[in-house]
Amino acid sequence: MPSSYAAATASSSRKLAPSTSATAATRKPAPLPAPAPPPSNPSHVSDSDPSSYSSSGEETDLSACDPATASVLSTYLSVAGNGADLSKVGIFLNSAARRRSPPCLICLDPIRPSDPVWSCSASCFALLHLPCIQSWAHQSASAAPSPTWGCPKCRVAYPKSQTPTSYHCFCSKTEDPPADPWILPHSCGDVCGRRLNSNHDSGCEHTCLLLCHPGPCPPCPAVVPNARCFCGAHREPRRCAHQRYSCKGKCNKRLSCELHRCPVDCHDGPCPPCAVQGNHKCECGETMVERLCSERVFQCKRECSGMLECRKHRCERGCHGGKCGECPLRGRRTCPCGKKDYPRLECDVEAATCGSTCEKVLGCGRHKCPERCHRGPCDVTCRLVIKKSCRCGVLKKELPCHQDLTCERKCQRSRACGRHACKRRCCVGDCPPCAETCDRKLKCGNHKCLSPCHRGVCSPCPLMKTISCFCGKTYFEVPCGTEKNQKPPKCSKRCNIDRLCRHKLDCRPHKCHYGACPPCKLICGEEFSCGHKCKERCHGSIPPPNPEFTVKPMKKKMEKHIECTPGTPCPPCQEVVLVPCFGEHLGQERAIPCSKSRQFPCQNLCGNLLHCGNHYCTKDCHVLEIPSDQRKADAILSLSRKNTLAEPCERCNLPCQRARDPPCSHPCPLRCHLSDCLPCKALVKRSCHCGAMTHAFECVYYNNLNAKQQLKVRSCSGPCHRKLPNCPHLCSEICHPGQCPSVDQCMKKVNVRCACNTLKKEWVCQDVLKEYRRSGRDPKEVPKGQFGVGLLACGGDCLKKVNVSAAELHIRKVQETKNPAAEVANVPKRRKKRDRGAQEPVQVSMWQQIKRCLVVIIALAGLVVLGLVIWKGIYQISDWMNEMEEQKARERLLRAGRL
Repeated sequence: MPSSYAAATASSSRKLAPSTSATAATRKPAPLPAPAPPPSNPSHVSDSDPSSYSSSGEETDLSACDPATASVLSTYLSVAGNGADLSKVGIFLNSAARRRSPPCLICLDPIRPSDPVWSCSASCFALLHLPCIQSWAHQSASAAPSPTWGCPKCRVAYPKSQTPTSYHCFCSKTEDPPADPWILPHSCGDVCGRRLNSNHDSGCEHTCLLLCHPGPCPPCPAVVPNARCFCGAHREPRRCAHQRYSCKGKCNKRLSCELHRCPVDCHDGPCPPCAVQGNHKCECGETMVERLCSERVFQCKRECSGMLECRKHRCERGCHGGKCGECPLRGRRTCPCGKKDYPRLECDVEAATCGSTCEKVLGCGRHKCPERCHRGPCDVTCRLVIKKSCRCGVLKKELPCHQDLTCERKCQRSRACGRHACKRRCCVGDCPPCAETCDRKLKCGNHKCLSPCHRGVCSPCPLMKTISCFCGKTYFEVPCGTEKNQKPPKCSKRCNIDRLCRHKLDCRPHKCHYGACPPCKLICGEEFSCGHKCKERCHGSIPPPNPEFTVKPMKKKMEKHIECTPGTPCPPCQEVVLVPCFGEHLGQERAIPCSKSRQFPCQNLCGNLLHCGNHYCTKDCHVLEIPSDQRKADAILSLSRKNTLAEPCERCNLPCQRARDPPCSHPCPLRCHLSDCLPCKALVKRSCHCGAMTHAFECVYYNNLNAKQQLKVRSCSGPCHRKLPNCPHLCSEICHPGQCPSVDQCMKKVNVRCACNTLKKEWVCQDVLKEYRRSGRDPKEVPKGQFGVGLLACGGDCLKKVNVSAAELHIRKVQETKNPAAEVANVPKRRKKRDRGAQEPVQVSMWQQIKRCLVVIIALAGLVVLGLVIWKGIYQISDWMNEMEEQKARERLLRAGRL
C-alpha cells in the first residue's frame, strides 16, 4: 500500500471518533478541507482514461452542493484531489442530499428517510423498501426451480440465504441506523470501508474513504508508483483504479504461431491471430495454398487411400499427417451376435455366423431380436404385440411394441401460471410451462410484462426515465412509472431555442426551462389578406417540448386571460370598415368589423340602368353582375364576376319607343334595346299619279328619297288615266303629278249628233267645248253618253225617222196591256232542319225498344255479380289474416315453452 494513501486512511480513522461525536452534539457537518493541488508533473500521475459513468452536466463541483454531501466527500477529495472521477457517485449523492430518493420499484411509493430500506450491492445499487424486497425474495424463490431470487432492477441472482432480514446502513456496518438530519438518510455517518474494485488482475487492496453513502464506491484514488502498461514495456505512476493503461507503442508480444510478433499498439487482452500471408502445405503435404499464418494448419479435400499396416486394406480417412495406422479388423473377432469368438481370424476373412438366436436388444429397449445370428443391424421396428396403456392411463389396448398409444383426452389441469389450462392430449401429469406471454400491465402504467405467464406479482419495469430541462444539460433518471410525480430540474443556463414567431429577434432571452418556451408577449402585427394588421397578443407557434420528457409542468395561475392560444392562427380581423349595400347606393353604407364585412340589401330599388339603355331596374337592391374594374372607385368591397350572390338585373320587356331616323310611322318590331333600331322593312303602298296602279315600297327606301325622287318613283310610266274635267276623255300625257296639262286642249275626235241622233259628224273635242260654251251650257253637266248630242240641227230626214219611231212605240204599249205577266204562286219559304226535327216526332220501332231493355238488364246483372265477387274476396282475406294471427300465437307459445 502506498505511504500517502496509508497516511490518509490513518488520519481519517483517527479523526472519525471526534467527528462523529461532534456530529451528535452539535449537529453540524465537519469542515471541508481544501482539496489537494494537482501534481505539478502530469507525467507522474495520469487520469486520462474515460469513465464509464454518465454525467448530468452539473456535477463538476459536488463538494459545494450540500453540507452533507461535502462531509461525505471531504476525506476522499483530500487524497484524490480535483482529478477524481465522482460522476456516478454524484447522482446518488445529489438525490439523497435533496431528500428525494427514487421511489421503490416494487410498490412505486416514495421512500422516506425514516423507512427501512435494502440496497442492491451487486450491480445497480437500487434502493427498495425492506418489506417489499423480502416479499419479492420469498415469492421469487418459491416459484423458481432453484432456491434463488433476483434483484427487481438488474436481475442479479442472490441465493435464498441472502434474503434480507434486517435494516442496515449502506456500508452494512450499523443495523437500524437512526435518522439524523445532519447526515444522509439511511447512512451511519462512519467511513464506508468497503473493499474497492480495480481493473487490474491482482485486485485492489484499498478500502473506500467516503462516509457511508448510497450507490457504488468511487474508483480507487491511491497512486501506484510502478504501474505497467498492457504490454509490460512501460512503467509510470498512476491511480490504482486506472493502473491498467496503454503506452501507445507496439505490443511486440510473440504470437501463438511462435514465428511473428504482434504489430498492434499496446492493448488489453490476448493478441489477435497472426495475419502474415504465406504458402503453406496441408497435413498430407500434397497441396500448397497461400493462407494466413494463423490458418497454416489445414486439410485438403483429397482422400488418403494409403495402405494400412495389414497391407490388405486402404485408409479411408481424409487428409491427415503421420502414418495411416493399424487395420481396425485385426485382433479379437466374433460372430455378428457376439456369442462365438474367432481369435486367429485374418482381417480379410469375414466372420461366420454362429447359428444361434441373435438376442440383441431392439430399439424399444425391452425386447430382444428373435432372429438367428445375422450380419447387419437388427430390425429397428419391434413387432411384438403387447398390452399397452396410454400415457395418462385412461385407455388400454393390445398393440405392436413400436406403436405408441395416445388417447384423445385433453388435460384440464392448470399450468404453473394458474391462468391457462394444459390442453395437451393424453398428458402424463408433467404439464409443460405456460408458453403464453403474461401481457399484464406493469405498475409503471406504461409497459406490459413480457415474461412467460406466471403466478404472483410481475417484475417491476426495468426501464429508467430521464427527466431533463429543455437544453438537456441538467437531468436525472427515475424508474419508469414515477416520472409523473417528479419535479422538473431547474437549469440556470440560457435557453438557446429559437422562437418560431415573427418576433424572435425582438423577444428578451430567458433561462432554460422544462417543457415549451413561454409565449411571446409582443403584439402580433401579422398582416391580414384584407390589408389590416392583427392587434392581439402574439399567438405564433412556440417550440414544442421534447417528446422524451415525461414530467408534466406545474400548473400556474394565469394573471390575465389570454385571448389567443399560442400556435393558433390569427383571430378574425376586428377593424371597423364601411360596407356598401348590394347595389352600392349612396348613403346606405354600414360600419361592420372587417372579418364580418358582408354586403347587405338596402330598402331601395336597384335603379341600375338596364341593358336597353332606356329604362332602370325596378328589383330590390341586389348584387350586380359587372366586372370589378367598372365599379365605383371608392367602393370598399369589390365583388368579382363569380360572386354567388350576384344576379342580373331584370330584362326590359317593353316595346321599343324610339323615334325612327328617318321618321317613320311604323313602330320598331324589337324589344327595348340600346343599339339603333333596325331599318324599317314595312311596305308602304303609294298609288301612281294617275291612280291606274298602286306601288309597294320599303319604308326605309321610300323615306330616304327626297320629294322629287318620291314623285318620280310613283309614276307608272304609262298614259295618264285621269278623266279630264271638261270632257269625257282621259289625259293623253304620261302619268304625271298635279293637274293634267291638256284640260282645254283635248284633240280627240268626238261624234257630234243632232237631237234625234239621225245626223252625225266628227268634230275635235276643243270645238265641241267651244260650241257648248258659246251656247251657254257647261260641259261638266253634260252626261258622258250625251256628249256632243244636239249640237247639229235636224234636217228633213230627221222628221220622217221621228214619226216612224213614235208609231212603233204606240204599238208596243198596246200589246203589253193585253198580255199581263202570270203571277208567281205564293210558295212558303224552306224551313230550317232543326225546326223540322222539333215539330216532327221520330218514330221508334219495336225491335229497337227490345234491344234497349236487354242492354239495361245485362248491365244491372254485371254490377250485381261484381259486388258478390268483391264481398267474397273480402271474407277470404279476413279468414287468411285470422289464420296468420293464430299461427304467430302458436309460435310464441312454443318459444315460451322451450325457454
